[in-house]
Amino acid sequence: MVDLFIFSDPICPWCYIGKARLFQALEQRPDHPFRIEWHPFMLNPDMPPEGMDRRAYLEAKFGGQEGAVKAYLPVLEAAEASGLSIDLERMARTPSTLDAHRLIHWAGIEGRQTPVVSALFRAYFTEGRDIGDREVLADIAEACEMDRAVVARLLVTGADAEDIRARAEDARQKGVNAVPTFVVAGRHVVPGAQPVELWLKVIDEIAAQVDPAT
Repeated sequence: MVDLFIFSDPICPWCYIGKARLFQALEQRPDHPFRIEWHPFMLNPDMPPEGMDRRAYLEAKFGGQEGAVKAYLPVLEAAEASGLSIDLERMARTPSTLDAHRLIHWAGIEGRQTPVVSALFRAYFTEGRDIGDREVLADIAEACEMDRAVVARLLVTGADAEDIRARAEDARQKGVNAVPTFVVAGRHVVPGAQPVELWLKVIDEIAAQVDPAT
């Protein structure tokens, strides 16, 4: 097997799109050699725990409403082309993603990372849920067959928060400055939401190099 590390943030629309494209390729290559791990990256590491109004956030980030609309047009077009929906009207808040990354970390211990990541993307982009809200995160954990009560107890503590911050900062220090970023076999970096065709080529090239016994 070959490690595929994905650096991502669950409020990043290009991460949502990039995941969809990768997994569409993986579905076409069910014998792919990848062992997938999700790693934290925080687009807004200084976001307050309660998050902020999404419209205010976007207008501040993109220099007003017109800039925000212009920035999101290619996102919406790419999402639609990838078979995804993004419901901007339902997205009221931009959350801190620290707790969401903690949940992804705990899901990894139970082998449930990808289902949890998928549920976080769906909750935020299509259902308009606040994935900074711990009740929402507990709902997602339960839906992904994790122990809701255990997750809820962990969320009210600071468990693994500093570790997540340190890992996200370490990724920045090592050159990950935008997401999604995919690292294949610890050596090859594939940045951005790449098309399905590129992933098929990567999968085929790596599969041809992998010893089936490993």
